[in-house]
Amino acid sequence: MNPILAGPEPKRGHGRLQLLLIVAVVLGPMLLATAMYRFGFWVPESRSYDGVLIADGQDRSAIGVGTSPGAPRWELLVTAPQGCDEACRQLVYLARQINIGLAREAARASHALASATPLEPDYEQRLRREYPQLQRHALDAAVYSRNPEAPAAPQLWIVDPHGNLVLRYDAGTDGKAILDDLKYLLKISQIG
Repeated sequence: MNPILAGPEPKRGHGRLQLLLIVAVVLGPMLLATAMYRFGFWVPESRSYDGVLIADGQDRSAIGVGTSPGAPRWELLVTAPQGCDEACRQLVYLARQINIGLAREAARASHALASATPLEPDYEQRLRREYPQLQRHALDAAVYSRNPEAPAAPQLWIVDPHGNLVLRYDAGTDGKAILDDLKYLLKISQIG
């Protein structure tokens, strides 16, 4: 017998303990995350955006707006289901200012107006003259009114380049908050 190879026999339970520890380290966080999602505990209440998050995969057609022609870009879409009143006009102005406020990232976004009714002729001319890059879309009022995410008042929506609705804002929202939200989306986005 070789005295060098002979020695104390290793404990059999020690290897099993190491295996269980490795499995717990790998599976433990996944099980914890699943339980947190399923039962809603330890979920932070804070959020990093100011609008209403549309997180159920709705696209532009869910609010009665067709697809946007041209290259896919982020869009600041103003919807006016009952005509473009003063609140709607403020949102159209705000959408353009936010687009300008993006500075070097402005080419990644556009602004648009979707109205269910024809605009007043003088406002229509003003839009053509002062808002040459404003895209125009028809709004299907029946589809819009059936959507629970779409209030009857004019709204500003952030739409991703795939046409998905991301965030919604009403007419009283601060433009700086919308600009910050859009800048954050552009920063983390690899599309558009």
